[in-house]
Amino acid sequence: MDSQLPDASKTVIVVMNANRSKVSVDALDWALKNVVRPRYTVVVLGLLSHVPKKANSAPSSASSSSSSSSSTSCFPFHLRISLSGISVRLEFSGDQMNPRKLEDKIEKKREDYQCTLHPFYRRCKKYKVKLEVKLAVGFDRNITIEEAEKCNPRWIVLDSHLKEDKLYISRHVVCNVAVMKRKGVATLMSGRAPEHEEIYDYLAFTSNEHDISENDNINDLPNTAVIPAPAQSPCWYPLSWRTGFPRAFSVSELEVMTNGFADENLVKVDSRKKTYRGSFQETPVLVNRFAANDHRFWSVLKILSRVRHRSILNLVGYCCTDASGFLLCDYPCSGTIEMNLLCDESAKSLSWRIRWYIALEIGSSLRYLQEECADGPVVDLSICSSSVVLSHGFSAMLSIFNTARWLKGDIPGNEDSPPAECLNAEDDKQLLADVRDYGVFLIELITGKSSCYFQEQDQCQSLIDWAMPFLENGSLNQVMDPRLVDTNDADVVTHMARAALLCLEKDDTDHKLSISEILAVVRGDQFAMATGW
Repeated sequence: MDSQLPDASKTVIVVMNANRSKVSVDALDWALKNVVRPRYTVVVLGLLSHVPKKANSAPSSASSSSSSSSSTSCFPFHLRISLSGISVRLEFSGDQMNPRKLEDKIEKKREDYQCTLHPFYRRCKKYKVKLEVKLAVGFDRNITIEEAEKCNPRWIVLDSHLKEDKLYISRHVVCNVAVMKRKGVATLMSGRAPEHEEIYDYLAFTSNEHDISENDNINDLPNTAVIPAPAQSPCWYPLSWRTGFPRAFSVSELEVMTNGFADENLVKVDSRKKTYRGSFQETPVLVNRFAANDHRFWSVLKILSRVRHRSILNLVGYCCTDASGFLLCDYPCSGTIEMNLLCDESAKSLSWRIRWYIALEIGSSLRYLQEECADGPVVDLSICSSSVVLSHGFSAMLSIFNTARWLKGDIPGNEDSPPAECLNAEDDKQLLADVRDYGVFLIELITGKSSCYFQEQDQCQSLIDWAMPFLENGSLNQVMDPRLVDTNDADVVTHMARAALLCLEKDDTDHKLSISEILAVVRGDQFAMATGW
């Protein structure tokens, strides 16, 4: 029997609310794009609850026998059907129910799932993913936990309508749990979370309800695979997302990862640290090596251990010895934005819409660091194309390993620190400096030019000095990256250009916009346009 169970490391359960009049596939779509890999098994569990019980009638003997062992035991009504090649198992749980009374409802659901999931079957088949669909009637949380015990999945992804059961389910399973927040956005949780453990919404792939407009799905990127990169590119599922990270590492573990800090694993050297490429649990990582007396090591460690956001290069782990300090982070498999812009072929793959999504992602990370951190704002982020890295599917992350610091000092949670609304003029200047850097980054995306390399090539003029007159005069086409010939998404370029101008306004402007207001302009919100931002 056990031999028939799906591989524990290759199973994902997607739990969907089958009571809804229309089948919602948001959870399945998110799972395929973010946690499913080729040769995985995806079990779609459609749950029907709140079905009227059989009135004034004793259960059948078969039902009574089943119910004696479990409140969600299988009813003596068990079907196997085929939905265009998808194996569908209908399990109707609940010992008080009459299957004949459910027949019409079941048939309607069967037709709905057949129609809705057929495109997903084709997508899964293309990537050698096995898709199983089950419908069940009973208590949502109990059926979900029972299915997890059978499959021993790596992930459970819950429909947003099942969020009330998320804590109960997470405390009874050992796998990771993702709860849909809205289309394309999920909150990540650890299985068997202790009663006191806080489930952070900033683990969601987008930390704020307004990062993306309702009609924009940040995963709908052109030329992006429906299912993440294959096994030879495992960074699609970074260690920092997994249960048990970040954590402390030993020096011996780091030596194994980096082949003894071999020169061939050394990828970067600067005045503060050496960066090595390594591998842990068959997943690539970056190991940053600082001198033990470098205050930057401790400052960055304190920050990264307290912040977490999908669009930040998050901490995987740390290690400290008498001679060195080490910070481990996820490996950005597609390099920096700067690297991609300097290569014509790579730059062409960054379409205007992809660049717009990147602008939204980095803007959301900046807003999180400035406005949403529990310990106060983080500043000196040095936002530019060389500090923004790309992972699978053109997912952008801001690297804050070099210069970031707390606005109010290095001690998180200092009770003497004033709240954000009480920041003084000097504090505002430091926040606005990062907003200005974000404006420069937007111009880098628009022009396809690195601000650093532009200045090296033209000693007399910076990228901003060159681009701003064109933007101010409305000559946007004069600065747009000529390597992108498709102009169908010219509107999103206009949004980025308008936002860049606002970020780079002169310091004597009466009202400087916050990053939240700037993001509204990048999105092209109608309210932002109407108010003239």
